[in-house]
Amino acid sequence: MMGCEEATVRAVTEVEAAGSGFFADGRSKILFEAHWFSDLTDGIYDDTAPSLSSPVWNRSLYIGGVGEWDRLYRAANLNRAAALQSASWGLGQIMGFNHNLAGYPNVEDFVKDMHISEGKQLIAMFNFIRNADLAPALVRRNWAAFARGYNGEGYRQNEYDVRLAEAYAYWKQYLASALKK
Repeated sequence: MMGCEEATVRAVTEVEAAGSGFFADGRSKILFEAHWFSDLTDGIYDDTAPSLSSPVWNRSLYIGGVGEWDRLYRAANLNRAAALQSASWGLGQIMGFNHNLAGYPNVEDFVKDMHISEGKQLIAMFNFIRNADLAPALVRRNWAAFARGYNGEGYRQNEYDVRLAEAYAYWKQYLASALKK
């Protein structure tokens, strides 16, 4: 696992996807990002589909949970490739537009594997971390540097670094106590 402790990997998947790569109904966990859809479609749907295409990030557009699939389906009816690239997928919540960094030649192959297993999702996450040169920060548990590279400059607003540190502390303690039993 790139020289990471299990607690480190679990912290990332806990913060990104609440520790599971699939919803209860069996579909991959996704989060559709309207600002990326707008960017990838040059804003042509901003006026006609404002809940799917927004020139700026807007938390109020999220439905959350399996409801994000409805947003993805609606966006895919407008532009399939841009829609798939505008969602984050699976345990690592890797954005579809990062399919190359996750080890896939195209977004369709990436999405297909995100439906297969959490193992495939973890491999994609590890590929992304390695190819985006985030492994050193993760191994050192430099949460701010990792969060900035993984989630972008807005990581502070969502306290990704704080949440990662807290999740790591939890998993470190949990795994240590589990080994004692």
